Amino acid sequence: MTDTIVSDDAIDFDPFSAEFHDDPYPLYRRLRDEAPVYHNARYGFWALSRYADVAPGMKDFDVYSSGRGVTLEQVLAPEPPEQQVPMIISMDPPEHTRMRKLVSKVFTPRAIAELEPMITATVHRFLDPLPDSFDMVADFSDLFPIEVITTMLGVPPEDRTQLRAWLTAPLQRAQGQLGIDEEGLAAVRASTAFYAGLIAERRARPRDDMISRLTEVEVERDDGTLTRLTDLEILGFTALLAGAGAETVAKLIGIATVVFADHLDQWQAMRADRSLIAGAFEELLRYEGPVQYDVRYTLRDVTLHDRTIPAHSPLLMLLACATRDPRMFPNPDRFDITRPFTGHNLGFGYGIHRCLGAALARLEGRIALHAMLDRISEFEVDRAGLRRSRVTSVAGWTNVPVRVR
Repeated sequence: MTDTIVSDDAIDFDPFSAEFHDDPYPLYRRLRDEAPVYHNARYGFWALSRYADVAPGMKDFDVYSSGRGVTLEQVLAPEPPEQQVPMIISMDPPEHTRMRKLVSKVFTPRAIAELEPMITATVHRFLDPLPDSFDMVADFSDLFPIEVITTMLGVPPEDRTQLRAWLTAPLQRAQGQLGIDEEGLAAVRASTAFYAGLIAERRARPRDDMISRLTEVEVERDDGTLTRLTDLEILGFTALLAGAGAETVAKLIGIATVVFADHLDQWQAMRADRSLIAGAFEELLRYEGPVQYDVRYTLRDVTLHDRTIPAHSPLLMLLACATRDPRMFPNPDRFDITRPFTGHNLGFGYGIHRCLGAALARLEGRIALHAMLDRISEFEVDRAGLRRSRVTSVAGWTNVPVRVR
């Protein structure tokens, strides 16, 4: 018997709507229970919502391709988008395997661990001077992650504020907006030109930064020859790191503030026992992670729950829905920083496209939480001032006003 107990049109799942961004979890519950293989006729995409379908699907690149793009609007396009800047997140094997192995030579655990003093200093530089009433996102979490990443890449300090604005513009979406508007496209062109100039500069005069190291490593091509990365390949990596990496951490800290305001007893427990921070970070990712879904494109017909998703279909892997699946997580709608974790935390993806920057994000998140616990014993959120983000596929807040007591 099929698990789908309602017709597709009985559930209005619009990932571009304000209602979805404001609170997707009641909708997710219906999808898991009533339509685990969902088809949206209006836009033409399919969606998987249960952990048992999403987790294996994220590993199956032979069926679910990443090659059509990283956003739903890209995959919905009649023709595959022309990738002006190749990004590893939009590659399938064997190209993905080759590029990930290469980048991993630069993005090593040791290299990330060595960043801890710089990250700690950066976090405190932004947090410590703040008054007792401030905006946790606009005044803090929107600022320090991009500062960390641009420092890693070797961006001069005087250019970092402008880069932050350029990176934010392409992610914004008005109600019902599909794709990037002209302001966002202009920002993409400007940031691409900036990084192209910086790459050329580092090729000529290398320094102790990540872009310099990327200009020096070699990759094995299809014909077996070893060559250095092209400027476009380095551009793809810097764009991914600077955009996706900073956005996820910024949103997670804002989410953490609102969640802990509702669970102040767990905030106090962390203040008393800092060993709880690592588990709290994982529980935040599970409970309300910023990344709502990853987009794939089916390469052949797929049958699940007695429904067949045709080949060449856009598909949403609903990561944030799967991590609230009661079939996998007991009491999934309860936030608990002491939760014994089971399964895989899908907040950083899973499979070959598991986030390259996961170790960096975890380090930044733990350092930020430590600093917040040092700075803030008790606090309250100004609920009237909360503003939801409207970023494609990413949940969170643009404004979280807090008052420290």
